[in-house]
Amino acid sequence: MTAHSTPAVLRHARLPAWLLAADWPHAGGRPDLARIELAQGRVRGVAPEDDRPVDADAWHLHGALVLPGLVDAHVHLDKTFTLARIPEVQPGLLGAIEASVADMARWTPDDVHARASQGLQWAWEAGTTLLRTHVNWSEIGPLPCAWPVLDRLAHDWADRLALQLVSLTKLDSFADPAAARTVAAQVKATGPHALMGGFVHSTNWNAQAMRHLLQAAQAHDLDVDLHVDEELHPDAEGLPGTARIARELGFAGRIVCGHVCALAAMPESRALAILDEVARAPITLVSLPITNLLLQDARTGRTPRQRGLTLVKEARARGIPLLFASDNVQDPFCPVGSYDPLEGMAAAVLAGQLDAPFDRWSDTLCRADFLARGTPGAPRLVDQPADLLIFPQADASAWPSRAGMRVVLRTGVAHGAPPAAFLPPRTAATA
Repeated sequence: MTAHSTPAVLRHARLPAWLLAADWPHAGGRPDLARIELAQGRVRGVAPEDDRPVDADAWHLHGALVLPGLVDAHVHLDKTFTLARIPEVQPGLLGAIEASVADMARWTPDDVHARASQGLQWAWEAGTTLLRTHVNWSEIGPLPCAWPVLDRLAHDWADRLALQLVSLTKLDSFADPAAARTVAAQVKATGPHALMGGFVHSTNWNAQAMRHLLQAAQAHDLDVDLHVDEELHPDAEGLPGTARIARELGFAGRIVCGHVCALAAMPESRALAILDEVARAPITLVSLPITNLLLQDARTGRTPRQRGLTLVKEARARGIPLLFASDNVQDPFCPVGSYDPLEGMAAAVLAGQLDAPFDRWSDTLCRADFLARGTPGAPRLVDQPADLLIFPQADASAWPSRAGMRVVLRTGVAHGAPPAAFLPPRTAATA
């Protein structure tokens, strides 16, 4: 690290509009550049840039884009990097599940640890500060092979990023309320970084099982994270049923519903009515653009006709918390990926026809509060850890293009040398 690896001030920083105060000055329709003051690993102040003299300990960003640390709200570290050893995967979700289940016979603690560690390293390098992984939990009773491994990794990585674990069990397994209570107790015993989850699909929808799942989670003060309606079935009941039962139970925690692809296949009136109900429940939606574009409407030798992206614009219009995430990386469900959430954003921009993605949509990669219980608050940077990403080659109008080159600050310390253009000129006094 150089003497400039811990700046005291970031000058001429371009922040996204969603992170700025309502009265932030604008010029030419764009927010004025910002001056970000750092101290003791935290952001101590953010103000519009001014004409004060050059700071010897400042980085001059020349309008480079800046974001808070990234949140990757839905991944699968237990499955990751298995594709190369699987001879064949049939197209579509069910084919990927079949291939993954067959590969699980090869899983050992050392195997899971090695693959998951690689994923965590890539996520850390990308600038992720919170990663939530789902963990296959197919049997009631014994802990699955990967769970204690990932729990240990959560502790080992705690000083670098927050790793959260979600139990992934087929919903119909909870038709027996004792099964739901068993899993909830095991998840609770893991610690505050663990959540209860489930796989909810039209092939296993069971309203009573969902009630048991939420009741068990509520009894153990657990939040819930579900795979919901990952399909293009217009009559899928998972999302509306979850919202209804959560309201009936007065569920106090946060429920995250990932995928919800079926909304895009429903008659618009029904889909919008369901979103109206979701907006009244403690539910966050997570969209997984890369994997869902690949898996939905997949048939051999045929170009897909339907998209797997859920109704992200309509959800946002109703104030429903929404995040994009990476999902599967180099496993039977998705052959590509690198634990860089901006890859998912790039897919979402095109598939969802998102306008002004940096100013209006980049919060979907940064809002950890969308995963926490309670009503999300106003986004803020001041008094938060100085975990920041700087994109020196990207432009706000084209982001996330050219966002691969980035400077990552962790509690104010740069990992990797900053571009020379950021640093003040060296003089005889500073040389």
